[in-house]
Amino acid sequence: MLLCVNVSDYPLAVVRHEERESGDAPLIVADRFDRGHVLAVDRRAGEAGARAGQTVTQAVAASRARVAVYDAVRGRVLWEDVLDALDAVSPLVDDVRPGLAFLDMRGIDGSAQTWMVRAHAALLAFGLPFRFGVGANKICARAASCAQGDGICPDGGERALLAPLPVGLLDVDDTTRERLRLLGIERLGDLARLPHGPFVRRFGAAAANWHALARGVDRTPFVPRGHAVAIEAAMFGEGRADDEAQVFFALRVLLARIAADLERCGKRAGTLRLDLELEDGTVNGIDVPLATPTADERAMLDVMRAKLEGATFAAAIVGLRVRGLQLEEGGESQTLFVADDLDPQRIAVAIARLEAVLGERMQRARTQPAHALEERFVYERFVPPKREMFAETALPAGGEIVPQLRLLAVREIDVRLRGGEPAYVGEPAQAVLECAGPWRVEERPSTPLRTP
Repeated sequence: MLLCVNVSDYPLAVVRHEERESGDAPLIVADRFDRGHVLAVDRRAGEAGARAGQTVTQAVAASRARVAVYDAVRGRVLWEDVLDALDAVSPLVDDVRPGLAFLDMRGIDGSAQTWMVRAHAALLAFGLPFRFGVGANKICARAASCAQGDGICPDGGERALLAPLPVGLLDVDDTTRERLRLLGIERLGDLARLPHGPFVRRFGAAAANWHALARGVDRTPFVPRGHAVAIEAAMFGEGRADDEAQVFFALRVLLARIAADLERCGKRAGTLRLDLELEDGTVNGIDVPLATPTADERAMLDVMRAKLEGATFAAAIVGLRVRGLQLEEGGESQTLFVADDLDPQRIAVAIARLEAVLGERMQRARTQPAHALEERFVYERFVPPKREMFAETALPAGGEIVPQLRLLAVREIDVRLRGGEPAYVGEPAQAVLECAGPWRVEERPSTPLRTP
């Protein structure tokens, strides 16, 4: 079962919540004042002729309504706080968009009514007009949150619950909604009664999903919201660094904090991001890839030192920020290798030094099947191999080395021509359906011979 948390016209609800008073004039919410477009309108502005999608000038001329600007950044931050509060109801939250989320309630104790009471209590402090609904899938749960009643979609009553709701619940575009309205289709019940085949042929492949949703069939997957973990350490406003010794000392302090945070979270970083703020106000960013995901302070410092060797900056460094990126669960801890093992960390340090000297990324050649010799290899970015791959390179007992580049054996076949073009090949003869070429280098656009 899914629990739907719905805020109709989320931008309008956020603006009203921030203003704390509605006023007497109709309200229009736009993305900006100057050449802006309407995001939402209240009931009075809608009755006067204002519509979402109009320009601010058009909406004001039609309704004489008051205009308020919706801050999308603040609205998104507020919605993230709402989602964090919903974690107390269910650990699985699908964030569809600001104003609409679904919670997977399988395995959660209590009835559907109890779930809605818990969600209401968790979100009471936000002051937004939340509506809740429980259903077997997303469309039913959302319909239950919009329909009159207790907010629960009963088994077998999906079509009856959806029938009186407007077509706008399907999030179809305005043009399609107007086309449906001209055909007399304004409710989901009207849409569900249409014959499936003719409706899909007239409105396209997307109409098949609309028709299914109107009948209470929703195959949209549930995608749980991910939780971001920020691993970051910074040092600003604590003096200036004029030589590399001071920079490396500061980096060691920051990397020690990064390593401690990674160990505390049970994570390993695959890449480091170093931001250097200079005295002239500029910020230089450097990506430092690691050979294997690690939380070892010394391993990260060695690669970062190699990356910075020989680097010069236009002004003194006054701030540093180090972030751990590409976080993985667990990862592979860096250990000391015996002399006979190939250390991937040393490879990463050597590559970083070469890239610092050459000023470009390292590349490697990879072979690929092709007829012409010029096309049998391509260049790609070099990535140090994982440690577990080294054991696979050893030859088995009695094995042999297979060369990377092999000449193809040439086998001649009989070709019979008709009008200067191949007509039959091989023995017994087979008819040629299509042919192209031959070319020496420009052979990829050609079509090979096909025989029945």
